[in-house]
Amino acid sequence: MITMQSYGLTWTDPDGTARVSVVSYDRASADDRKRELEEGGASDVEVVATRPGERLTPKG
Repeated sequence: MITMQSYGLTWTDPDGTARVSVVSYDRASADDRKRELEEGGASDVEVVATRPGERLTPKG
């Protein structure tokens, strides 16, 4: 049996606003999105494993 793992992201925008992704990614896509966010000035970017239907909440 193959189990698919999904990932979400949490981060802080340059203006200090805590954010979360509203879509799920596979690991490679999540890592790409993390890199994009960091290049755009976001901080505290984390890739978080999620379960089907799980919604992340912003930090802080």
